[in-house]
Amino acid sequence: MSNATVVKRVVRGSPHRDSVETWDFVVDLLTQGKSGAKRDELLSVAGIASSILTDMAPKDAAIVVECKGPRTRIYCLYNEDAIDGSDAKEDSLGFDPLEGEWFISLPCPKDDLAWVERALKAKSTRITARDMASKLGSDSTEDSKKAAADFSFDASEFLKS
Repeated sequence: MSNATVVKRVVRGSPHRDSVETWDFVVDLLTQGKSGAKRDELLSVAGIASSILTDMAPKDAAIVVECKGPRTRIYCLYNEDAIDGSDAKEDSLGFDPLEGEWFISLPCPKDDLAWVERALKAKSTRITARDMASKLGSDSTEDSKKAAADFSFDASEFLKS
């Protein structure tokens, strides 16, 4: 899942769109307007995602989408920037951002992280939260090395039948 290609989108949030409308826009962007299980899973966390959007977490920390293809980073504009919209990049993606095994990491204020993680876990195994101060999704080689070092695989669990 660690692709070298990163695609960035910048979505207009509040007050241009309220948090629910912003999440709906993100869902449409990621599902390319198609209905089905992926869309249903994304919509199942709408209340939780809307809370994160209300807290303006994706202003400086991306919503990170990983799949078989390029990594997608989604930021939001707020206040005057959302009204002006000149920095927005809301055009559709030229690939399926949910192709193959996909995962989404939502940035979250540290004070809300515990309840957000619990709430997301109850609805999805693919959509998780992280402290918005973490560097997930950055282009830093150090971050990639740390992520690789933190990865572990328990083959005994895999081989159970």
